[in-house]
Amino acid sequence: MKSETTEKLEKLRDFLKGFKNALIAFSGGVDSATLAAICKQEIERVLAVTIRSQATPSREIEQAIVLAREIGLEHEFITLDLLSLTEFTENSRDRCYFCKKEMLKTLVSFAEKKDFEVIFEGTNSTDLRKERPGFRAVKEEKNVISPWVKFGFEKEEIREIARFLGLSVHDSPSLSCLATRIPFGFKITAEVLRMVDEAENYILKISGVREIRVRNINGIAVLEIGEGDMKEFLKMTNILDIRKKLHELGFRSVLLNLDCYSEGGAEKLRELRIKV
Repeated sequence: MKSETTEKLEKLRDFLKGFKNALIAFSGGVDSATLAAICKQEIERVLAVTIRSQATPSREIEQAIVLAREIGLEHEFITLDLLSLTEFTENSRDRCYFCKKEMLKTLVSFAEKKDFEVIFEGTNSTDLRKERPGFRAVKEEKNVISPWVKFGFEKEEIREIARFLGLSVHDSPSLSCLATRIPFGFKITAEVLRMVDEAENYILKISGVREIRVRNINGIAVLEIGEGDMKEFLKMTNILDIRKKLHELGFRSVLLNLDCYSEGGAEKLRELRIKV
């Protein structure tokens, strides 16, 4: 590892040694998995908790189970009904704030019942270069700490640490909640989220691509493939099977975005305002 990263990691380890126990908000992505692995080395008792909601990609749940076993973590799930939260289903620009607030409220209550003194979550410094409404909710909770932010870790440094620790997730593409596939202003429903989840799982299964987002714009699927995968994706001989499957899932039409995947891609498509 780079000397700067090593120095920050040592400071992080010293900080973690000050806690007897910790609850980790655990999605199974590289940020939370690497943090959990380090915490397990430095803290007597660590519990990884994964929030499972209608907006959680099913492959994220599977990944969380695999990573928890790989690291040797005590691991629990909490089910959260986000669709009962009007501020979430209305899908305003503050959706992520209300979602994160509800998730943290749930974790704080759980931690108190289990006598955990602190909750760690995996936001990193790179994340904060863009607008992050959800991080406002983190800062509002006194017993919730973001160690990667506190010590100034960038995303690539975390991947480097994960690689050093031998974690299988070190080079996995980032994964976000299913609601990010829906532009602000379009109502979020269980059906809309289900269509996205099943569509992405199918495309990953038959295409071999590593990164995919299926934007759902009022029943129109807009596929965003990772730029490194696009060339091979376009060579697929069974690409029309994707169109057939997505129609079966309930999409009215299937489009391919040649600009490839980009974070926040749903918002770039918002102005389409596709009508029924």
